[in-house]
Amino acid sequence: MSDIKKVVLAYSGGLDTSIILKWLQETYDCEVITFTADLGQGEELEPARRKAEMLGIKQIYVDDLREEFVRDYVFPMFRANALYEGVYLLGTSIARPLIAKRQIEIARETGADAVCHGATGKGNDQIRFELGYYALDPNIKVIAPWRDWDFKSREHLLEFAEKHQIVVPKDKRGEAPFSVDANLLHSSSEGKVLEDPNVEAPEYVFQRTVSPEAAPDQPTSITIGFNKGDAVSIDGKAMSPATMLTALNKLGHDNGIGRLDLVENRYVGMKSRGIYETPGGTILLTAHRAMESLTLDRGAAHLKDELMPRYAELIYNGFWFAPEREMLQALIDKSQERVEGDVTLKLYKGNVIVTGRASSQSLYSEELVTFEDDKGAYDQKDAEGFIQLNALRLRTLAARNAKTS
Repeated sequence: MSDIKKVVLAYSGGLDTSIILKWLQETYDCEVITFTADLGQGEELEPARRKAEMLGIKQIYVDDLREEFVRDYVFPMFRANALYEGVYLLGTSIARPLIAKRQIEIARETGADAVCHGATGKGNDQIRFELGYYALDPNIKVIAPWRDWDFKSREHLLEFAEKHQIVVPKDKRGEAPFSVDANLLHSSSEGKVLEDPNVEAPEYVFQRTVSPEAAPDQPTSITIGFNKGDAVSIDGKAMSPATMLTALNKLGHDNGIGRLDLVENRYVGMKSRGIYETPGGTILLTAHRAMESLTLDRGAAHLKDELMPRYAELIYNGFWFAPEREMLQALIDKSQERVEGDVTLKLYKGNVIVTGRASSQSLYSEELVTFEDDKGAYDQKDAEGFIQLNALRLRTLAARNAKTS
């Protein structure tokens, strides 16, 4: 790829991506365009702009993508109740396709012929980024420095940084106790002190939640309003998608909600241990399922639950832009047309407890389920024929087996 002239780099402003920036210039003698995405990671992003300027970058993109992230990526995923391996709310996975999409857009705007990410060769993110790139531009060139460069240790990286006058903060000179990825949906922590899955994570690892033990002794009650499967209000106050998730994150943080200690199966084949915090998402998942329990037909609800693991796996493995994910999304979105109403919850010491749900689209009938006089809404004698027909094959099997045993 010696003919590369211009590269769009996913740039955080941190030490690693600053080293990558300089390495790109030195290795390819190319122009570098930096792209920094505000996905609600909770950090001031202007320092990234200033650092890029100090490193001689002329074209610098710092984009606030919080609303797009929640509206077009997080909320569609939550309509599916997506959980990878039954528990993981996919906070890192769902952010990567948006970053990849914006990098490709910038490459087109600026005439760049390559894109670059800072993911390592051992993780899932390299796959998610690159599948996104190629799905949106099959001819784009991709640079993955961690797979290409000759640096063998952190010491070599620091030597390179000092040689090129890249500022190395004191707290970055030693090995970090763990690595962190964060956005508006979650934070994830991996590596170093967390690598032994039999050792409890230290409390200082947790950044988005107070411990359940330290949460208030009194529950917090809230009501979440839904429209077409998306959360639209809290206690009657309408909110935009990003504002909604921000508010739920605060409620989850204060009540110790959303911690997960997980050993997962990476797409590349190894198992890894991660500490995830998804406070607002955990509340949202419980509320959404409660709303669906009232408004979705049994067949539709059960089909969604059957398809959900496949949908979640597609996101985890980086196939957001694949046709099968889009096909599943169309089915999921169709199911959400009448998922509307209010769900009331208690938040208490790490727990999300449903206490009420109401909807103008409810399929729940008190007349049908009452133990009192249902005024002819349901003839209990009908159940006998229903049971007999369903038992027919079982009785036939039992009779055959009795003869031959």
